[in-house]
Formats: sequence, structure tokens, C-alpha cells
Amino acid sequence: MSLTLLPAVDVRDGKAVRLRQGESGSETDYGSPLEAARTWVEAGAEWIHLVDLDAAFGTGDNRAQLKEIVRELGREVNIEMSGGVRDDASLDAALEAGAARVNIGTAALENPEWTREVIARCGDKVAVGLDVRGHTLAARGWTREGGDLFETMKMLDDAGCSRYVVTDVAKDGMMSGPNLALLKEVAERTNAKVTASGGIAKLDDLKAIKELAQYGVDSAILGKSLYARAFSLEEALVVAK
Repeated sequence: MSLTLLPAVDVRDGKAVRLRQGESGSETDYGSPLEAARTWVEAGAEWIHLVDLDAAFGTGDNRAQLKEIVRELGREVNIEMSGGVRDDASLDAALEAGAARVNIGTAALENPEWTREVIARCGDKVAVGLDVRGHTLAARGWTREGGDLFETMKMLDDAGCSRYVVTDVAKDGMMSGPNLALLKEVAERTNAKVTASGGIAKLDDLKAIKELAQYGVDSAILGKSLYARAFSLEEALVVAK
């Protein structure tokens, strides 16, 4: 089984940034989001995970810039859009921009009826982001609690959710290794596919995630590890294949 890798481009105030543990104000600036995305495409990425942090935190949006990235690179790479998608307008904007898949986060917790309707309408073009502390979900920009992980998953499974993006908030941007136990536990309890997010620091972490393929973990988002040059995307793709 090969693991699909999604290098992340997080956009805040028009710049590519990385956060620590998802906290607003902890960002490191990496310049032009389009250039960051282009770097990953040239290195062989088949998917890009594109995040609008301003939309996620409710401090505005970078919609025009994200749209430009999809327009420039969308023919060469699949783009998963994330951040602040919580109503028809933001979802439709992402899909119309050309996103191959859209991640719904907080909205899935705050508006379950809408989320059910969207899953029914969009199928596998929609994934649900589960940002977790222990077994408790973290909501809106990770600043609030959003209820029990497995109760929420049961509701989403019943609605037909095809993919979860699972982030251990404590691990994100910390380069401390992924929460393999959490990933396995989530994957074992659902028929949906699971994307691992947060904590990946070395190539051995990717090997360990790949071992979870039998349970349905088929992809991983790479952020800080690539920007901090812990390894190259080319090296990661070799391990993932």
C-alpha cells in the first residue's frame, strides 16, 4: 500500500505560514503561498493541502489568493482546501475555485444538519477535519471544545462521511511524532478513509503511519517537517510509495 502525501500550505495575511499547536500568533512566515505550493508540485506532490487560516480563525479570508493557486496549479495537482468552510457560500466558493476536495472543520460540530446535507450532496469531494485533544474535539480555530470524538464520528458515519482528517492538536507543528494510537483507534471505528495530520518529524514517522494502511489510514499531511527541512518531499515520497 502506498501512502498519499499532502504538503500543506497555510495562508495568513496573504503569506505562507506555519503555526505551533494551531495557535494564532505563533506563526513563522514562509513567503508567497503560490511559490510554496509550486515548490511542492515541482518536487512531485500529487496533492496540496491548502489552508485559509484567516477564515479558520474568523479574521478575514484569503479566498482570492487560494483561488489563484488553484488556477495556476490545479491542472498539475489535486488541491484539498481547508479553513473556515462552514456554510454553502464558503463551500461553493472552494468547489468553484477548482478544489478536488474540501475539508469541513468546526462547522461539522456546530451545524450537524448542514454537514449531513453537504455529505449527501458532495460525497467524497468533502472530508471532515477532526481536531482532537485526548478524545475531545477542539472547535473553531482550536479555541473551544466541541464534544466527544466518537459520538461525533458515529453521527458523521451515519451521514455517510467518506474521509476524516485527524489532527492531534497537541502534536501539530511540534515535530514530536504523530499520535499513532489515536489514528489507529479512529480508523478501526469507521469505514471512512483517514488522513493523518500533525506531528510528523522524520521519515520513520511516515513508515509507522504506512503500517496503519490495513485499518484505512491512506494519506498524511506534511507541514512543519518540510518547512524545517527535516527531510525533503522527494525523500518522503520514496518512503510513501
